Amino acid sequence: MALATARSRRQASERPTEEARKAEGMTMVLVVEDELEIARVVRDYLRNAGFEVIVVGDGGSAVASVRSAKPDLLVLDLGLPGRDGLDVAREIRRWSDTPIVMLTARGDETDRIVGLEIGADDYVVKPFSPKELVARVRAVLRRTRTAARGDEIVRAGDVEIDTAKMRVSVGGSQVDLTPTEFQLLATLAREPGRVFTRSQLLDAVHGVAIESYERAIDAHVKNIRRKIEPTPGSPRYVETVHGVGYRFADA
Repeated sequence: MALATARSRRQASERPTEEARKAEGMTMVLVVEDELEIARVVRDYLRNAGFEVIVVGDGGSAVASVRSAKPDLLVLDLGLPGRDGLDVAREIRRWSDTPIVMLTARGDETDRIVGLEIGADDYVVKPFSPKELVARVRAVLRRTRTAARGDEIVRAGDVEIDTAKMRVSVGGSQVDLTPTEFQLLATLAREPGRVFTRSQLLDAVHGVAIESYERAIDAHVKNIRRKIEPTPGSPRYVETVHGVGYRFADA
C-alpha cells in the first residue's frame, strides 16, 4: 500500500500542469472506474488515441482529481462503490463545466436520464465497444471546442449567446450551461421558429454518426428550460412541437 501511494504521488508530481498540456496541445481524460479490467481497457484505448489518461477508482478521488488535475473530460462510471457516480457528477457540476461521459449498465435507464439532467454530456452503455467510447469522447471534446472557437453573437428575443466566450445571458443576466446544453441552445436559437427533430438535434450536438438515445435530448432541454425559462413548465423560449421535436420561439 505504501509503495502504491508513493508511486501515485510520484506520477502526480511528474504529470504535466494544465498550462503545459495546453501549450503542447495535450488533452487529459480522467477515467473513474472501479473495475480494474474495464479501467485498463479504457485507459489503453484512450492512450492509443493520443490522450493523456488518469485512472481513479472511487468518487472521492474523482472529485479531488478534477480539482487538482483539471482534466479536459471525465469518463465516469455511475456504478461506483460507496459514493456513486451520480453523486459525484452532481457535486462536480456545482463548480465545474468539465465535460462528462457516463458509463452505465444496460438496464439503468433512469440513471442515464438523471445523469443527463444533472449535466452529463453523453453516455455509453456497458458492455461497450472501446472504439465507440473513444469516438464519443472525441465528439464531446469537438463540440466543446467548436462552441468555444466561434466568434458569433446569437440574439433571439432577450437571449444572447456569445459563442466565442461560451456565455449565455437572458435579460442581461448570465446563465451557466454545460457544453452540450450550450451547443443545443445555440443550434435552436440560430434559427428561431425552425422545428428540429430530436434526431437532428442529436446530430448537431454529437457530431458523429453513432446511434444515440433520443430521450437524452429531452433531458438536456429540461435542463436548459430550468436555467433560462422564467417558468420552466410554460416555456417562453424553447418550445415543444409534439410528435416532432423542439423549436426556439420566433419572436
